[in-house]
Amino acid sequence: MSKITQEDVYGWLDDVSDPEVPVLTVLDMGIIRNVQLSEDNGEVTATITITPTYSGCPAMDVIGMNIRMALLSRGISHVVIEQQLSPAWTTDWMSADGKKKLKEYGIAPPQHAAANSKTGLFSKEVVPCPRCESEDTQLVSQFGPTSCKALYKCNSCKEPFEYFKCH
Repeated sequence: MSKITQEDVYGWLDDVSDPEVPVLTVLDMGIIRNVQLSEDNGEVTATITITPTYSGCPAMDVIGMNIRMALLSRGISHVVIEQQLSPAWTTDWMSADGKKKLKEYGIAPPQHAAANSKTGLFSKEVVPCPRCESEDTQLVSQFGPTSCKALYKCNSCKEPFEYFKCH
């Protein structure tokens, strides 16, 4: 087998950014489900299994192309990208570091209803402002520039911000 390891591939994948939220990598997003390496006559094939954040997510083609380019440029002879739809992607798969990067970038990271004691069965979700951390925020639109984000406004600092919705 070649000297390329799964650990190498995961390291290279950590350099592949999400095209819609460039501060996050595909590993931060948690969309990489599996990395499999095989070799035939000295040629390495990497099969990368990814799960889209949303069914029909337009970024998946770009992500697949960026993964392919990152691995080909590092000596992988063949790259196979497989999409796995089940189980469906969830924001629980995002790394803690990825959620921190979102907040630093100005996007409110996903909140978990169970962890958010102010959210009851029929209550509105409390989304803290990523800039001033005020919980006095208001939903402006369920959909932002992408399907996975909503638009909010902070009533304290008056700044608009995006919220990466839970699912």
